[in-house]
Amino acid sequence: MVTSVGRPGTLTIALVIPLQGPAGIFGPSCELCALLAAEEVNQERGVLGREVRFTVVDGGAAPGRVAAEVDRLVSSGAVQAVTGWHISAVREVLAPTIAGRVPYVYTPLYEGGERAPWVFLTGETPGRQLRPALRWFAGELGVRRWAIVGDDYVWPRLTAGAIRGYLDGLGGEVCAEFFVGLGTQDFRGVLRRLARSDCDGVLMLLVGDDAVAFNRAFARAGLDRDQVRFSPLMDENMLLATGADNTRGLFAAAGYFESLPTAGGLDFGARYHGRFGPDAPVLNSLGESCYEGVRLFAELARRAQSLDARRMSTVSDGLGYDGPRGPVELRDRHLRQRVFLAAADGLEFDVIHRL
Repeated sequence: MVTSVGRPGTLTIALVIPLQGPAGIFGPSCELCALLAAEEVNQERGVLGREVRFTVVDGGAAPGRVAAEVDRLVSSGAVQAVTGWHISAVREVLAPTIAGRVPYVYTPLYEGGERAPWVFLTGETPGRQLRPALRWFAGELGVRRWAIVGDDYVWPRLTAGAIRGYLDGLGGEVCAEFFVGLGTQDFRGVLRRLARSDCDGVLMLLVGDDAVAFNRAFARAGLDRDQVRFSPLMDENMLLATGADNTRGLFAAAGYFESLPTAGGLDFGARYHGRFGPDAPVLNSLGESCYEGVRLFAELARRAQSLDARRMSTVSDGLGYDGPRGPVELRDRHLRQRVFLAAADGLEFDVIHRL
């Protein structure tokens, strides 16, 4: 969906989404959800009277390479904003590279703590996603002893630290931790150590294809008989790739699931499949986050009556709207939203609790 840039009367956004690597599984749904949002914004006379278009940047490339490409686009005036789903290792390089020259709407769940005033964040954070979920697992299932299996970069590492603090307050503990390189497909060593542990559950902080490989191997090893799995990053694409036989005892938490039985969620699903057809990539929280990114950028520009990132920041607190996730509101540049817990039921998620 790479488009021409710099045309009069248009506003071009760099859509930074993964087209390769472990997170590449999310790319197609991210692109279509962003396109749906742009088309709907354009039907409402665009952003400040300008038609929204995209230039797609591969957010699955090395962080420095992604930042260099976005810097080129921003410096040349080819793009007037940046949004999309990409891992925190990319955001940590990209945010200071953008340096407030254009607004940056970062859409994934993340570890929290981003303070740059030109960065706006639509994703879930550990305090609103993991802390209440761990409380639910302790109260409802008696799960207090967790192993953490994560990819070795900033989001899993910092999130693991938050998890340890949450479990301390619940009388629980992290009884084992394993961090692997992005792109890991062989989890035999990790599984052998998990089998010898006395953990009640496994908290997965793995991205995309890495999580799929772990889930398949976990079930083949028979560990799903005794240990539950819980992930804040487990979407419908990953569930399909994991396979129905490998999803027993698997839970996820997110602000959106395709099966979410709310008016906003159902209407979003109808619009998405009405536009792209029944064979379009399955809807999921990660793709939907890119819809939120475009929608939030449009709302910020309209409120600020400007494309200036710092002006947007000044007027951002209290901005709210209704969307696929229900009512949301921006506070301290983070989108406050409802978060739901879901259990895997074969190849679908059954939303069982609002956290």
